[in-house]
Amino acid sequence: MTHDRPVFGIVLMLGFCVLAPLGDAMAKLLGESIPIGVLVVVRFAVQAAILIPLIAFTGRPWRMRGRILRLTVLRTILHIIGISAMFTALKFLPLADAVAIAFVMPFIMLLLGRYVLNEEVGPRRLIACVIGFSGTLLVIQPSFANVGAPALLPLLVAVVFALFMLVTRQIAKETDPVALQAVSGTLATVILLPAVFVGSATGNWELPQALPDGPTLWLLLAIGVLGTVAHLLMTWSLRYAPSATLAPMQYLEIPVATLIGWLIFHDLPNGLAAVGIAITVAAGLYVILRERASARSAPTQTPA
Repeated sequence: MTHDRPVFGIVLMLGFCVLAPLGDAMAKLLGESIPIGVLVVVRFAVQAAILIPLIAFTGRPWRMRGRILRLTVLRTILHIIGISAMFTALKFLPLADAVAIAFVMPFIMLLLGRYVLNEEVGPRRLIACVIGFSGTLLVIQPSFANVGAPALLPLLVAVVFALFMLVTRQIAKETDPVALQAVSGTLATVILLPAVFVGSATGNWELPQALPDGPTLWLLLAIGVLGTVAHLLMTWSLRYAPSATLAPMQYLEIPVATLIGWLIFHDLPNGLAAVGIAITVAAGLYVILRERASARSAPTQTPA
């Protein structure tokens, strides 16, 4: 049994908040020269290459069957769609804007819980969802004016990853997290490789004719390494600190993405987008705090 070590859990979550937008920045750097399909294949292939030896070395259980296998395949497909949509969005949008728009995901998860899973959600949290989504629209508006429909891609990312999280909840207690990521990386690579070659054959994109040069190859590997390590840090953080403690910290990813976007791409959100980001963050934190308060006030049941 793992004892709570909240400070250590917070440190791990901070690592996630730095590495996740840094991996997105690498994808944005390569998005102009490398087809999105290739970026996504490399992202998952590196994940599998890192974690499969770890599974073999530690002897973790990894075999899946029946319901768990079906949900893992569904989770993998959702992960592929989400990563692909995010990498595509980054070709058109500033890093901070794309990350901020995708942070409408907690509101979508709350609504899915209310209307799909029949979870109890109070009116104040529903109002906070509306306010948070209004803030997201303020971020989208200037981006939509500049690039059109691609500005909506982070909304797709948010919907897909909300579904991804719901599926993950269904299997998290029955699977080892490292094994789950190893199997998911392998499945994604097996699914994506034929799709990439079909896309090349039909002229949807052109595969590189030669190996990338040194810096490009390192950036490609960095996308997979950063994505894999970031996800593991987030997973491990939940082993040492309650989710109610860690959830508000995930919003640190937005200022980190803003800083990285400014340092690498010299991009900063404009005034309207900055106001929208502030509204989204405030509404999201309110929802998280209300969730925490509801959890504390819920009556505890004593075993019969």
